[in-house]
Amino acid sequence: METRRTALKKMAGALALGAGGFSLETTRANAQSPKKGGTLNFAMNAETPHYDAHGSDTFATLHFAAPFYSTLLKFDLAKYPNVAPDLAESYTISPDKLTYTFKLHSGVKFHDGTPCTSADVKATYDRMRNPPEGVVSSRKATFSDIASIETPDPLTVVFKLKGVNAAMLQHFGSPWNFIYSAKDLAKDPNWPKTNINGTGAFVFVEHVKGSHVAGKRNENYHKKGLPYLDGFKGVFFLQAATMLNALQGGQVQAEFRSVSEPEKARLIQTMGDKIRIEESSWTLNLLVCFNVEKKPFDDVRVRRALVMAIDRWGGSQGLGKISTLRSVGGVMRPGYEMATPEAELVKLPGFSKDIKKSREEAKKLLKEAGHENLTFTLHNRTIAQPYTPAGVFLVDQWRQIGVTVENKQVETAPYLAGLNSGNYDVAIDFSNLFMDDSSLALAKYLSIDRSPANRSRSKDPELDRIYDAHMRETDPKKRQAMIQAFEKRLFEQAYQQPLLWWYRMVATHKTVMGWHMSPSHNLGQDLVGVWLNA
Repeated sequence: METRRTALKKMAGALALGAGGFSLETTRANAQSPKKGGTLNFAMNAETPHYDAHGSDTFATLHFAAPFYSTLLKFDLAKYPNVAPDLAESYTISPDKLTYTFKLHSGVKFHDGTPCTSADVKATYDRMRNPPEGVVSSRKATFSDIASIETPDPLTVVFKLKGVNAAMLQHFGSPWNFIYSAKDLAKDPNWPKTNINGTGAFVFVEHVKGSHVAGKRNENYHKKGLPYLDGFKGVFFLQAATMLNALQGGQVQAEFRSVSEPEKARLIQTMGDKIRIEESSWTLNLLVCFNVEKKPFDDVRVRRALVMAIDRWGGSQGLGKISTLRSVGGVMRPGYEMATPEAELVKLPGFSKDIKKSREEAKKLLKEAGHENLTFTLHNRTIAQPYTPAGVFLVDQWRQIGVTVENKQVETAPYLAGLNSGNYDVAIDFSNLFMDDSSLALAKYLSIDRSPANRSRSKDPELDRIYDAHMRETDPKKRQAMIQAFEKRLFEQAYQQPLLWWYRMVATHKTVMGWHMSPSHNLGQDLVGVWLNA
């Protein structure tokens, strides 16, 4: 555990040193006394297909709904990567690290006026770890180590684990773990998909589809004096140019996901010292994902040929200049101590620096499989950054081995519906992590019956076996070796594979205070401590 904490702190230090936005100006500004009042308007370049964070892995759901909900713990972004109490007032961990006990704040109420107790926390976590029929939980694999949940009194929740999980405390701080009302879930297990009833700092006002989501201050919020804002409005922008115009014109004061390099340059040039840009490496990547239930992508030779045709090293140079895509890496973020070193990564299918040789091998594999003139449609998302340039890049890469591809982009709701239902052949997917952790990163690639987030729909008992063994391994070197064995198996089978990792550049007006940058766009979106210096 100490090794992991040390690694996380080192990562946080590296991020701070490498991020131009973590400036003295920002530090001084955040030291000012917060002011109450005002409405924060911020941009979102995607609209959530539903409201349920438990069954989602897109930022569109969190940026939309996080202000309305609490989680047991949350990441303390001023001291990242530490976690701090949220709905919990305090917590203890047993010496054997198999029992986690949380004491909840008293007097907390859901927005409908009903009290929030340990029964609601238990119902929430039971739904995530063992979802009822018809409910999708993207957190199922994450919380599979929970053996039982006890509620000895209304303000105490006790989690007992099957085995030691070094990342469990951070998993309790996951922004996806919205606490739902047991009453609502008993009425309909899928109630949170279309309704909102949380204990968060803001109360839901309205969702106007295609336009915005709005919330107002929760006057009964359990943390006294918070939030500072009177309310917020998240405005949906499907066109990047329109969003930039709104930022420049002051119609919105922030875009909390990321802008691209050209967009950053434009904002700095036109707004000068009125705009703040904060930068960080990003725990997020795009994936090339093959539906193994569809022919010919049930043939490993076809899948391997397609990943071997991609020049990631050259692509990182060109795409880094025009998009948020930046770094070449495997299943763990490049630079993280558990990531596969470049010297080993280049030996794996799809990561060779000798692209000419790699493409010749790819052509041979397609010929051997009987698909020299392969044609298919790439299922992609309409979000301009970085999905559009990524799609254009892949079409060109595959053209160079004689494969014809149509880059078909659809809006977020049908895009995710297609991925989740398997209604696609090849897709651009994503691995959206809220922290560097192998139990979180590798879970996406487990067999589909264990991990609904595995959009390739593959079933691989060997990957499952390696994952389970690595979860119980406490020696860092042995754990890293297991991660690399997992990665080798995954890439040789080519079910899905990272294209490139992203780089984050957040633009906010300098009137926006109390928001903290992090390497994940999933964190910090409850807006509890944000205020306007206007």
